[in-house]
Amino acid sequence: MSRQQHVGYFFSRGFGPQGWGRPDHRWGWDWRRPEVYQQAVRELEQAGVDLLVVEDAVSLGSPETLDLRVRGAYGGPKLDPLLLAPYLFAATRRLAVVPTVNAGITPPYLAARQAATLQHLSGGRFGLNVVTDTGSARHVSGAPPLDHDAAYDRADEWTSLLRDLWRSWDDGALLATDGHSPTGRYADGTRISAHHHRGTYFDVTGPLNAPPFDGGRDGEPLVVSPGGSPRGIAFAGAHSDVQLAYAPLDVASVRSYREKVRAAAVAAGRSPDAVKVLFWVKAEVVASREEAERVVAASRHPTDADLLAVAAAWSSDLETDLTLHDLDRPLPPEAFGQHVSRGTLKGLFAGVGEPGSTPLREVLTRRSRKGLVSKGEGLVGTAEQVADLVQELGDDAGSDGVLLSGDLHPVTLHRLLDDLVPELRRRGVLRTDPGPGAGDGGARANLFGS
Repeated sequence: MSRQQHVGYFFSRGFGPQGWGRPDHRWGWDWRRPEVYQQAVRELEQAGVDLLVVEDAVSLGSPETLDLRVRGAYGGPKLDPLLLAPYLFAATRRLAVVPTVNAGITPPYLAARQAATLQHLSGGRFGLNVVTDTGSARHVSGAPPLDHDAAYDRADEWTSLLRDLWRSWDDGALLATDGHSPTGRYADGTRISAHHHRGTYFDVTGPLNAPPFDGGRDGEPLVVSPGGSPRGIAFAGAHSDVQLAYAPLDVASVRSYREKVRAAAVAAGRSPDAVKVLFWVKAEVVASREEAERVVAASRHPTDADLLAVAAAWSSDLETDLTLHDLDRPLPPEAFGQHVSRGTLKGLFAGVGEPGSTPLREVLTRRSRKGLVSKGEGLVGTAEQVADLVQELGDDAGSDGVLLSGDLHPVTLHRLLDDLVPELRRRGVLRTDPGPGAGDGGARANLFGS
């Protein structure tokens, strides 16, 4: 049997119109209601998925990208995934739910209190996907956006503050257990810290008015982060329980990336095993090898309309409208602001040089091309072929697990999971869900075995 791995699912278009622009939309789900998401998370849990990470962007972008984001419902509208979380918890009993929270938007005391509330309500299944997007900060502040590394500095302080606030109540502060207290006192105020933090970015006074977690520090919400830049990896090493990794999916690259995160944890004074690294595997599972070859061949000759669709998708992530640029001229380096994710830029230009050196048509053509997973060229393949890749990453590269990706429309999940889940289970890569009433536990117990 192969090495068992963790599987996460990245809800990549966030709490917005599910299935829009595809025939799936005609199933008739109302994306503003919880039922479609509740059905989807039940199926994710039955599949053995450990955590659901929900993308979010609090902004519709700059005036330049406003129409681009809404005309295809790619980047908006969106509702707040934090408020969707209780509905998802009500539909599941094991799945961890990890909404995206922007460290530059949400005040740390409010974020700590909201997270503590949802951690208690879910029985320990809540997490925060901490992002550092600075462009959105204009909605709450007139301050100029921070550059990439400074935004991580602020997120460092923000995340440390959340942990300090969660730890306001010392051991023994809570006297009442199981609804009663032998002393008649609910809590001991002398064991609650009113710590005052005055830092570079935040001025916050404790204590948090939420009770401590079951298990103390071991019961705290998960901290999850993306970001493959040196600064992003350093942040993950210092703070994260789970790092979402975007890297080439070969054994050497996966092993190297994972070791960088583990080394960053050691440099921050933590155990290298304190961070699970999940690698994005955005697979396209098809019924046969012949179909995989047809899909890949069709992607080799994109039309201008195909290229503009690719440009629109990347524009939303980059908050830079690529559709306004001449396809036959290179993108100028100044097209991208300092706030743009280095990892996203690296992904756009992977294999085609740097901004300013390659015509946009070539960049987009490269991004539109698909490859066969069986040849190590891409992620199109049968369930068996995709499982081969996942198994190899675990057995040969030591991967902690993978992060599948898509929206939360049930049709999307069935296309991806119907054949892949049984194949991964047959190989011992994916755990078998123990069934109702068994195996219940918080997110940390499921991820770290505690």
